[in-house]
Amino acid sequence: MAENNDVFENQVPEETKDAFHPEQTEDGFPPEQAEDRFPPESHPFPEEDKDTPLEASAPVREPSKERSSLKNWTPGPKFPNQLTIARICMIPLFVILLLWVPKPAGNILSMIVFIVASLTDTLDGHIARKYHYVTTFGKFMDPLADKLLVCSALICLVDLGRIESWIVIIIIAREFIISGFRLVAVEKGVVIAANYWGKVKTVLQMLMVILMTANFGGFLGVMTQILKWLALAFTVISLVSYLLQNRSVLKDET
Repeated sequence: MAENNDVFENQVPEETKDAFHPEQTEDGFPPEQAEDRFPPESHPFPEEDKDTPLEASAPVREPSKERSSLKNWTPGPKFPNQLTIARICMIPLFVILLLWVPKPAGNILSMIVFIVASLTDTLDGHIARKYHYVTTFGKFMDPLADKLLVCSALICLVDLGRIESWIVIIIIAREFIISGFRLVAVEKGVVIAANYWGKVKTVLQMLMVILMTANFGGFLGVMTQILKWLALAFTVISLVSYLLQNRSVLKDET
């Protein structure tokens, strides 16, 4: 009888065998053995990751609050005037460092102060134009602070023997002439804007003062002398151009 049973089992098709074992898994292991094939620590799909979307598995970086705050920062209406006041306050510090601090430390420190003061001049003008922060105080003090800074530096350089006094006299005289010329123009309702020659003159003077303050030698010393004569030339050219372009201001109204 047992032999008949064996023959019967061998004649049963494979599909029919699966029907007699409905609890068998797809890979041929019973359910109680399927879990033992992959222990929890080596399971290819851990339980905590089964229901986790792929997008959520990567950390999400939030934008930095500091960067966003800097981008959204807007200077107040008084900020350009505060920069102007800071530039004026730097002038005594510059003079002390250049004249009384031992060299070469005094040269380098005074050069740094002069560069920072020059940058505040550029920054306050940019902010005032961008945000329309035009005030009476700014109109008066901003050009005055520039002249005080440059003239103070040039006088100190004369005292140190780094520039000829007659060159400084021409540069300072030009500033007084243009300032008075602008006052006359304002009384007649004429605004004298800075032209190309005046802007180049300002840049050359700033570079000249920076190099003379640092008192470099060698190639930079040669560049300092070249900048000195260029600054003098553009000082005279800018003066003549202002007077010729606005000569009608000096005419008496009839």
